[in-house]
Amino acid sequence: MQKPQNRTVRLARGQRQEEVYVLGTSISIPVLGGAPAESQWFSFHHSQNIEASVFYSDSDQQKVLNGEKLWPLTPQSLVEIKMLAPSAETSDGKITFTYYGKRSDAPLDKSLVYFTGVEISLDVDADRDGDVEKNNPHKASWTWGPNGQGAILLVNCDKDSLFARSVDSGDNIMMSKEDLLDMSPMYLRTQGPEKLPTGYHMLLYISASDSGNLGVFHFQNKMYSHVLGRQKLFYKAHYTGTNQLQFFVEGLRFPDEGFNGLVSIKVSLLESIGEGIPDTPIFTDEVTFRMAPLIITPNTLQPIDVFVCSVKDNLFFLKAIKSLISEANYNVKICFEDVNRGDRWMQDELEFGYIHAPHKSFPVVLDSPRDRGLKDFPVRNLLGPDFGYVTKLAASSEVTSLDSFGNLEVSPPVTANGKNYPLGRILIGSSFPTSAGRRMTKAVRDFLYAQRVQSPVELYSDWLFVGHVDEFMTFVPTADKKGFRLLLASPVSCFRLFRQKKDEGHGDITLFQGKETKRWTVAKIISTDTLVKENLYAQHCIDWNRDILKQELGLTEDDIIDIPALFKLETGGRALAFFPNMVNMLVLGKELGIPKPYGPVIKESCCLEDYVVSLLKPLELNCTFIEDFVSYHKKLGEVHCGTNVRRKPFPLPWWHMEEP
Repeated sequence: MQKPQNRTVRLARGQRQEEVYVLGTSISIPVLGGAPAESQWFSFHHSQNIEASVFYSDSDQQKVLNGEKLWPLTPQSLVEIKMLAPSAETSDGKITFTYYGKRSDAPLDKSLVYFTGVEISLDVDADRDGDVEKNNPHKASWTWGPNGQGAILLVNCDKDSLFARSVDSGDNIMMSKEDLLDMSPMYLRTQGPEKLPTGYHMLLYISASDSGNLGVFHFQNKMYSHVLGRQKLFYKAHYTGTNQLQFFVEGLRFPDEGFNGLVSIKVSLLESIGEGIPDTPIFTDEVTFRMAPLIITPNTLQPIDVFVCSVKDNLFFLKAIKSLISEANYNVKICFEDVNRGDRWMQDELEFGYIHAPHKSFPVVLDSPRDRGLKDFPVRNLLGPDFGYVTKLAASSEVTSLDSFGNLEVSPPVTANGKNYPLGRILIGSSFPTSAGRRMTKAVRDFLYAQRVQSPVELYSDWLFVGHVDEFMTFVPTADKKGFRLLLASPVSCFRLFRQKKDEGHGDITLFQGKETKRWTVAKIISTDTLVKENLYAQHCIDWNRDILKQELGLTEDDIIDIPALFKLETGGRALAFFPNMVNMLVLGKELGIPKPYGPVIKESCCLEDYVVSLLKPLELNCTFIEDFVSYHKKLGEVHCGTNVRRKPFPLPWWHMEEP
């Protein structure tokens, strides 16, 4: 809460003294400053629009002269004044001090001060209801929670004008009035006489450290002018009596390493003593904004659009995906080869999220630093009106496979260790704590941590050849009280199922029928010592992550479903999926697009498919197995890697969270 401002006005003998008073403040006047040396008593009179109180003068020693109350004058004697309303005209408030000597039979001298009362308020939507209220007492601070206070800024990262060269925040030009809707309104409200006394003016300003984080536009001379931000640290606002000057504030930068997302704007009423002497502030008002974080959506939220690439060898995959999307009644967005340049890994190039303020919300695409064939797709095909874009640059030498966004997932809302995460938690893959392996580049990790509202959890994914968390885990929505399940790849459950099938007399049934020349039977898989040991290692790595996920997401074993999977180690000791990896699926509400595993076909059906259906059907989830063996699996990815989904935002406003 802002404290009432108190300032001192010193009396000047023998001069006409004019002062500006700002409503809501108080002025202390040291009485001795205007007194002749022999003064021992004083009295004062003031106009009806002023309220005055005496301090540090002994009231027990007061006396009355000709019906007038006299106060003993001491070095500490103060009169504190407040004006009750804005002035109708300049200098319509007045206080007169009269000084008396020892005999106090006649005045020795007088001091007279004229006051002009004005009301000045820099206002924003501090209570987050979509309206800019007047002089909210909490507008200079920022607090979390449903009863929190403090305004919110959107990073102006969309592109409302066809003529803009980049995102709207990339320049200081207002090309489209629609662009104003992405900004937070701010008003400079004044009330008082038509003009201020000579020597006073208002200044709107920001700190140098905030100059790269926000921009401010103001309508003047029939156009919206850029008045604050970047190289512009201050703007002289024109006082015109009772008025309301409207400004529009845009965010330029998301929270990041070294920037906590908080920015402030101040207005000061300045007093000029004379030419060549610096102005001094007599009143300052301040507002604080928090930059809206980028919120990434988990695959348990409702889909809107499904994105997939068209490349020369994925026609059947594309047809199956389109069929699944059509049945689920969502939109399909196909990226053709003129844009994808042969890059089919839609999941790896980008992540969808959104930003949200009380007045506006729109989707934002986070572009990864992998920069392969799809690198132009987010800007060319997604960035536009009310569709934002952000990327984090990294040196090419720092970028590894772990910087692709198959290595970036989000959990559903969870509670863990007594803390609530209503927007879920970001999950990223990293290296084993004791190794110097691959990690997501620092620029991206710092960015994700700085958003705060989806507190990241680092898992261990460097054991995989590609190294992405979506190779061993996913979340699916459920209609029960929990609302979701975590699916984990499980070599143990696969070996258990295959041993059961061997015991039932199906040991000679082969996998990969029609897909592989090498003959892998059920019996051969469970008896091949190298494969068994490699999958024991893979299970250890997955179990390490299982324990982290249970602890950091507050999960129990009942919340986890093991999906059969097998891995094989390549040269260098990193793992690849032995058969199409079923956890790497496309989740569209109750409809799941699962890689067809080409497991043992027993009684005309794949036992791996049947087993997964038996696990998920009781949760009212429908499994569609999609052929991706040649077009994706053989190229070291699966269905999830080749698709991406833009989803509806969380219903909870992020600012209603308790402080993360």
